[in-house]
Amino acid sequence: MEPEELLNEDKHNEEPKKESPLVSLEPDLKLFNESIREVAIEIMVEGLSKYPIFIAHQHQLNLGELILDRHDLNTEWSIHASTLEEFLEKGIIKEILKDRFIQSYKNPNDFMCVFVIVPEGANFIYYPYVKE
Repeated sequence: MEPEELLNEDKHNEEPKKESPLVSLEPDLKLFNESIREVAIEIMVEGLSKYPIFIAHQHQLNLGELILDRHDLNTEWSIHASTLEEFLEKGIIKEILKDRFIQSYKNPNDFMCVFVIVPEGANFIYYPYVKE
C-alpha cells in the first residue's frame, strides 16, 4: 500500500475540486487589458465617473454597456462597462456602503475594478493592468 492511500482512504469517492472561475477569467483580462484601460480612461476623462467598474460575466446581463462580447471574440467572458453611480442607482452597492467602496477602490490607472458574476454569486476584484 502506498503512503498516499493511507492518508486518503476513500480517494475514489471524493468529488473533484471545482476550478475557480478566476482561472478562466485571467487570460481574458490579460487579452482585454488595453481595451478595458482605454474605456476606463474615457469614462474618467469624459467626467462620467471617477470610479469605472467592469462587469465580467458569462450570461445575459442588463447592467452597464457591453464592450467586449465573448461570442464575437471567442473568449470565455463578456465584459460590460459601468460606474459606481450606476451600481448605486441599481442598488447593487447600498448608499450606506458608498464611502467604504470608495476607500477600498484602487487607483484606476493601475487596476481595473471588475465585478465578477458567477452562478454562485458575485464579487469585486482588482486586477492590475499589464504594463507593456
